[in-house]
Amino acid sequence: MKALQPGSSLFVLFAAAAAAPAAPAAAAADTQSLPEEDGVLQLTTEDFNTALRKYQQLLVHFYTPLYQEGLRVKAAFEGAASELQGSEVKFAVVDVTKEKDLAKELNATSSAGIRLYLDGDKYNPVPCPVPQNSASIVTWLKRRAGSAADLITDLGQLETSEEVTVVGFFKELDHDYVQVFYSAAIDLPDMKFAVTQNSEVIRKYGQTHDVVLLLKKSKTIQVHKITPLTSKEDLIVFITVFSMEPVTEYTGKTASQILSSPVLNHLLLFIRKSSADFQEIYSAFTNAALAFRLKILFVLVNVDESRNGRLMEYFRVKDFEAPLVRMINMTDQVTFQLPSDYPDEETVKQFCQSYLDGKAKPKMRSEPIPERWDEKPVKELVGLTLEKVGFNPNKTVFVLFYVPYSQRSQALFPLWEDLAKALKHREDVIIARFDASANDINMSMQGPYPTLYLFPALCSERMVFYTGERKLKDLLVFLDEEMEKAKKYRVVEDEERKKYMDALNAEKAKRANKQSKDEF
Repeated sequence: MKALQPGSSLFVLFAAAAAAPAAPAAAAADTQSLPEEDGVLQLTTEDFNTALRKYQQLLVHFYTPLYQEGLRVKAAFEGAASELQGSEVKFAVVDVTKEKDLAKELNATSSAGIRLYLDGDKYNPVPCPVPQNSASIVTWLKRRAGSAADLITDLGQLETSEEVTVVGFFKELDHDYVQVFYSAAIDLPDMKFAVTQNSEVIRKYGQTHDVVLLLKKSKTIQVHKITPLTSKEDLIVFITVFSMEPVTEYTGKTASQILSSPVLNHLLLFIRKSSADFQEIYSAFTNAALAFRLKILFVLVNVDESRNGRLMEYFRVKDFEAPLVRMINMTDQVTFQLPSDYPDEETVKQFCQSYLDGKAKPKMRSEPIPERWDEKPVKELVGLTLEKVGFNPNKTVFVLFYVPYSQRSQALFPLWEDLAKALKHREDVIIARFDASANDINMSMQGPYPTLYLFPALCSERMVFYTGERKLKDLLVFLDEEMEKAKKYRVVEDEERKKYMDALNAEKAKRANKQSKDEF
């Protein structure tokens, strides 16, 4: 970006140091040279206090190198620094991976944190909202230095804008309501804000004074009446929520917007946009979203998109489970799963309301181990026992992975009981089932549920996916065939293990013999 030119509004707002009031004596006396790169201070623990004394406005980016989000913020920070060279705001960076003591002292461990230090106050900085780009930082600083009068705009210039514009209709600019509005504008630098006192314009939109409108292409998206009880936080929630679509797709562009939303309850729909029923499910999800706009943020995650793999991994969602709906609270990170195979509008609404009422059942890493779980013909496994039981090298374990709300899963329960009874005399075989909706599965799976896996009695951790007919006779034949295969594999395993142990013992004996000779 090019540097500010004399006469520009920002140049006036951030007057050059030569035209600014004389610096405090302490700063004037401090002539220590500080390391810079492209006009940005490269601060360390040793010279941080010096920079605070020297500059009345010090904007510091605490960053972690190579962190993806941090790199984006770093690029925005450097762009703003270039544009505001010569202003009263001095830009500086601190590498928190190197300056750990300073980061700990200032509680500045966030890899994308930007703070504005004023008049040398080390412990009461003003946090800068996470920027989308360099313009975000410039706008934030500009609005901090300005007033609501700077937002007075001819709305005719904005009525064709594709972007959402936040417009305040006010009669007097010195009213407390205006200050609330302007405070929200400072904290939302990526949003367009405008103010009008024009009575004709206000009547055109059918409104009165002291109203905030969200406009897009001259159409009113939403209206908010400001009252003495309206706080800056209330206004920010209103603006943030209604400037987004009822359902926001998770992408690289929307990720920060979603994660920084003041609405902390997020409902995620994992679905393939290529699926035949996508439009029907999406429409139902959108209709449900309209009923919870200020309480729950509705998010769509496209399972077809490979870049969403990390998000799916975090939530432990398998691609074959789609469509799947999960609720998460961003404060405590507790997740809840929609107890239904198909997310229709009414089911989603009931789930959301049960969650808000505190009645929904959380999805845990593992349910508690049931009492006497191994005494029934069909053993009930949970997250804590699945791998321990399944990978027992001396047992063949056949597991039904199910979700309790699925009719297809429920239909298999009698068959699984019959299988367990048919094999009750076999001490080397375990028939079990596992609730995949209530417990996490930390292994590669194929689906959809219900799905059947055999864990052979081997030292190597193997799983065999059953694809045959779901009939008792077929299951017994499959079990016998896989157990015969496992016996052959086990012979090979035992031979390999013996070779390994013999080689290990020989090496130990060789070292012991050498040590004995050295001592002699």
